[in-house]
Amino acid sequence: MISLAGKKALVVGIANDQSIAYGCAKAFRELGAELAITYANEKVAPYVRPLAEELGASLFLPLEVRDDAQFASLRDTIGSTWGSLDICLHSVAFCPRDDLHGRVVDCSRNGFLTAMDISVYSFVRLVHTMEPLLVPGSACMTVSFYGAEKVVDHYNVMGPVKSALESVTRYMAAELGPKKISVNALSPGPLRTRAASGIPAFDELLERAIERAPTQELASIEDVGAYAAFLAGRAGNVTGGVHYIDGGYNIRG
Repeated sequence: MISLAGKKALVVGIANDQSIAYGCAKAFRELGAELAITYANEKVAPYVRPLAEELGASLFLPLEVRDDAQFASLRDTIGSTWGSLDICLHSVAFCPRDDLHGRVVDCSRNGFLTAMDISVYSFVRLVHTMEPLLVPGSACMTVSFYGAEKVVDHYNVMGPVKSALESVTRYMAAELGPKKISVNALSPGPLRTRAASGIPAFDELLERAIERAPTQELASIEDVGAYAAFLAGRAGNVTGGVHYIDGGYNIRG
């Protein structure tokens, strides 16, 4: 039985109770971890705060991922409250709608840079900022998708963006490995989350995923949370990987 008792977990990216980040936070808490949960801005805070309270989060703090000052404030508050950090879960992605719905070859400069900044650089910045608090055995995780590896219809520019996310995961794993800090990417198949609903023809993507997966069903946020908890609690020597939690979706040719 995995236990996260005594561990401190930072979870970034909860939007509602269907969020992958919420599934991970719930799994961490059920296994005994203390939680720090962030919210992007005051507009979404009323939706995230009840979930943080439900999970008994010790800290509920703002983090707009394009604001370096908020990253620093988050680190300082966690440092003064806990002194260290064991788990860092990042589940943040965004692309402007017009660029997300268009061809990769038509993506605007602003759309591409915005998607890379919010979806990829925010993970780099998060790990960089929290590194002084991370202890040997700490686990950093982000969330990717199979569209990083193969072309998935309608995933469009988020495919190259997630590919970049997986690449920085490998490089940071190599750089932090000597400090016994792991860095991994979780790769669920399509899930019914608010963020994913912005993908064009998303219902069609879900149907194809169910048909394609050997299990004939989609993964759940609970499935992702269970795997994240495993990486946080029992997989200290597992790093730099992209871990599929998708009912076998990724093995089909």
